[in-house]
Amino acid sequence: MRVLVIGSGAREHAIVRALAADPTVDAVLAAPGNPGIDLIAQCLPDAGPVTDPAAMSALAEEVGADLVVVGPEAPLVAGVADAIRARGIACFGPSGAAAALEGSKAFAKEVMAAAGVPTALAHVCETEDELVTALDATGAPYVVKDDGLAAGKGVVVTDDRDEALAHGLACLAKGDGRVVVEEFLDGPEISVFCLSDGTEVRALVPAQDFKRIGDGDTGPNTGGMGAYSPLPWAPDDLVEQVLDRVARPTIAEMHRRGTPFTGVLYVGLALTSRGLRVVEFNARFGDPETQVVLARLRTPLGQLLDAAAHGRLAEQPELSWHDDAAVAVVLACQGYPAAPVIGAAIAGLEECGALEHVQVLHAGTRDTPEGVIASGGRVLSVVGTGDDLAQARARAYAGVHAIHCEGSQFRGDIARAAEQGDIRIPVPIELGPTELGPDGKVLA
Repeated sequence: MRVLVIGSGAREHAIVRALAADPTVDAVLAAPGNPGIDLIAQCLPDAGPVTDPAAMSALAEEVGADLVVVGPEAPLVAGVADAIRARGIACFGPSGAAAALEGSKAFAKEVMAAAGVPTALAHVCETEDELVTALDATGAPYVVKDDGLAAGKGVVVTDDRDEALAHGLACLAKGDGRVVVEEFLDGPEISVFCLSDGTEVRALVPAQDFKRIGDGDTGPNTGGMGAYSPLPWAPDDLVEQVLDRVARPTIAEMHRRGTPFTGVLYVGLALTSRGLRVVEFNARFGDPETQVVLARLRTPLGQLLDAAAHGRLAEQPELSWHDDAAVAVVLACQGYPAAPVIGAAIAGLEECGALEHVQVLHAGTRDTPEGVIASGGRVLSVVGTGDDLAQARARAYAGVHAIHCEGSQFRGDIARAAEQGDIRIPVPIELGPTELGPDGKVLA
């Protein structure tokens, strides 16, 4: 099987690594790829924009791909998967219509409501007056989300009403002209990737990511500064809850609408005092959670994704996992996320890669005659694995400290609270009769 992976980040590097380890995969190609991927697969840097359906589908045909895996969200929303399937090539990734689950938060809320999925109460606003009314209705902490794609940085959570209003107005000024204001959800957040072939659903192990730039969850949101798995503090039945209450109803609703979802339904959720609540849907593997989840996956990834792309997920055996813990720490360039300063030389990649139980995955990097340099906001993901979170953390940070990139930054507290047993799930509140629906179910 020849597999083409579309994308250039650390997520795609992790996917390529896992595919290359699958004995049924004969060759892995990446468009455009990155310097790290180039060490283990064939990169195609001149294949055209990844958001161009015609270019990407033509490339898949040209290289004789048996399966295409679309990594980032923008190509999916642009309809790249549709164009690839139109040429008779199997593709792991939802159609443009199905990818609207990520492309529009308002659409995702509509689907969740129809499917009975528990989520935060939300106001979809198209005018300044509606925005002001929504902010007054929800109160602080304010949660204001860009309706469209924003690379993980379109959300502001703040107690400052002026900041919330300014972000909302900036979102309204964009092309789609919509912004979503939500109630604040208490409790820790969790990411669960659910693979679907349009009808069947399989969940991967949960992970937790760290969205803010600074230690202690301070500073602005980013695309993600680190992640870890497993979650020793999570309920034992978490995955079954996600499958039964979120993933299966959503996949069934998308099928009912005539837009079946084939690919990864990324479920971002919070464990609140009112139980599980969905924070967001994404239509692809998350970054950096993919880096830790795939580090623990024992099942061959190529066979799994191929089965999903061909509608045969139900025929696959239960997924198998390593018992190891995995921790990913993101190294970002100076000034990220507001004003990334690119071009710094990166030293120590070989030393980091030589460490046992450590992976160095490229994201924003570029090869030059003088060596590898930083070319994007998030530069590298360093993944450590070990018998427990403490050992995995120590190895990940040893890898980070082996690398030098002038002005770079990283968080020092990835997985620390989980390692120390300091994560608390809010105590469930007593449910009065007004909080139950006529069918006896908890109202969202």
